[in-house]
Amino acid sequence: MDASHFTLAGMWASMGPTAKVVVFILALMSIWSLAIAIDRTWRFHKAKKESLQVATGVAPLLKERKLADAVALTAESRFRNSHVARVLNAGLSELHYGATNDVPEDFDPVDSSKRAIERESLMTTEDLKKGIGNLATISTTAPFIGLFGTVVGIINAFRGMAASGSGGLGAVSAGIAEALFATALGLGVAIPAVWLYNYFIGKIDRFTVEMTNASSEMLDYVLKTKKA
Repeated sequence: MDASHFTLAGMWASMGPTAKVVVFILALMSIWSLAIAIDRTWRFHKAKKESLQVATGVAPLLKERKLADAVALTAESRFRNSHVARVLNAGLSELHYGATNDVPEDFDPVDSSKRAIERESLMTTEDLKKGIGNLATISTTAPFIGLFGTVVGIINAFRGMAASGSGGLGAVSAGIAEALFATALGLGVAIPAVWLYNYFIGKIDRFTVEMTNASSEMLDYVLKTKKA
């Protein structure tokens, strides 16, 4: 067997239908993980940028006790990707409702605001995790799909040995190359997916901390201004 059989085109031509299906599935998984990475990177970039703008805009409004204006600011469409805007809007809306409407005497706007913030934080976190679970699935299944291709390649190697009636390298080299290629491709898909998954989970954890801190500071500030 000449060296041309060990190029990508040569190995593809020598692969059987099953091995080609394995390679095709792994290629789709690689494209899928890349699409998720691009989508989440852009989404998190906008979330960070918009949240900074919200934080700097809400602070002076709360200082001037302009609760309605703060609610309106956090609800603006230009901040729709901001995780901080979502939780602040949920909390501020409850506070504003308690301050401007007839409510029962046992209604505590602060407790209601805390519950609203908790609900919105959970929903926002789930939204941020969109597609991240798929990266975990890809990282765990890709090596096994590659291993399946490896087994198929080994089987083809033994078939080549049986067909030639000899155990020479030439009889098994095509199948061995196919098996190793499937193994390498499976790992090549899984390793970046693991890295991306851990990276994005770390980002989401930081966003969760930001939501908690922003909402806590908002409630503390409102309570202080009420006492004043």
